[in-house]
Amino acid sequence: MSALFPEATVNAALLTRDQLDQFQRDGFVVGQRLLDEDQVAALLGELDELTDPKHDGREYWYEYHSNESADPSTVLFHALGAWRLRPGFHDLLWNPAFTVQARQLLGGAVRFWHDQLFCKPAGHGGVVAWHQDYSYWTRTSPMAHLTCWIGLDDSTIENGCIHYVPGSHRWDLLPITGLAGDMQAIQEVLTEEQWKQFNSPVAVELKAGECVFHHPLTVHGSFANVSDCPRRATVINVVRDGVCSQADSPLLDGTDPVPAGQPLGGQFYPLLIDGSAPDSVQ
Repeated sequence: MSALFPEATVNAALLTRDQLDQFQRDGFVVGQRLLDEDQVAALLGELDELTDPKHDGREYWYEYHSNESADPSTVLFHALGAWRLRPGFHDLLWNPAFTVQARQLLGGAVRFWHDQLFCKPAGHGGVVAWHQDYSYWTRTSPMAHLTCWIGLDDSTIENGCIHYVPGSHRWDLLPITGLAGDMQAIQEVLTEEQWKQFNSPVAVELKAGECVFHHPLTVHGSFANVSDCPRRATVINVVRDGVCSQADSPLLDGTDPVPAGQPLGGQFYPLLIDGSAPDSVQ
């Protein structure tokens, strides 16, 4: 672990029983704070380098979209693989403040799946349309996945914070309807009762350095940034150790294949924390 993420006191990072219960009930929960001001500043410094398309190391991305927005008048920067390019984003994966909470929610050892960056510039930031993460991840199973969304800016309703549909993690897997296009497209694949639940999505506003965890089936999305402030975030996607590949081809561009039926492992899917020490709750 680098000096940016020193070993933390494990008990200080634990989720409470109320938080664990909320995750089971709603499919998402705001976790304990992950980053202090210095850590946020360090990651933003690296992010500034990475948003320049000519940056060093660009060949190591799994995906890189300077603008993935379906609307050319808005911008959504989206990239996968920052952990391979800069030390801060690499070491973030092993930050004990993150790994201990992830182990609680997954109920066992935690293995890395992949990371993401989502950035919306001030004034014309694009949307992330409603979706379930696992609809993009069916090349791995069983479904024992977890997402941690970490704000690098204060995220508000005005600048496009993440929204959730509570309880949607109990729905069946939905077809993909597009990640960066029409916010209403998901209506095409919902029942009438499911669509009614979209009348009351929950906006999760966070301070920079705070996080929210969600289940792989929880429907979520974020609206346009119409504020005077950017909205930048990094996302860590993990699995419970033992999740397997379901494809003989590489699961991510530029990675070694994991044969179908074999558990994720090796240099691209490292173990972040083992499951040998059960975590008590506060």
